[in-house]
Amino acid sequence: MAARGTLDRMARLVGINHVVLEVDDVDEALAWYGGFFELSMRGRAGRMAFVDMGDQFLVLASPRTQGPDRARHFGLVVDDKEATRDALRAAGVHVGGGRSLDFVDPWGNNVQVVDYRDIQFTKTPEILAGMGLDGLEKSESALAELREKGLA
Repeated sequence: MAARGTLDRMARLVGINHVVLEVDDVDEALAWYGGFFELSMRGRAGRMAFVDMGDQFLVLASPRTQGPDRARHFGLVVDDKEATRDALRAAGVHVGGGRSLDFVDPWGNNVQVVDYRDIQFTKTPEILAGMGLDGLEKSESALAELREKGLA
């Protein structure tokens, strides 16, 4: 942990506003990801597309300036992980077996997909309703993790 020095207060991490994935072609990436996920555009600027995820967003930006990701990965939360697995397999995309759902996109980005119900990550009821997901509920194991931290 970093030393506080003379600071009276350190900022607390609250969440992630956005993540940028580098791709070779933004339009191709929108078409590719749109084959597996319902995409809602927040906007475009230059060589970037902003994909809305409620109160967060994903940026697809070109060009790719680094090699494929071998150790790093990016995690997406979905309302139906198994529907995503089925769509990826139907398109011939290699996905990890078992509980895990991992794949590599055509630009070398490692992506891990998790189901909202099964993890601690939580959206407010208002955000879920705004996204059309008001009936989405947490599994008992996710609720237990949240209760253990005093968050549920």
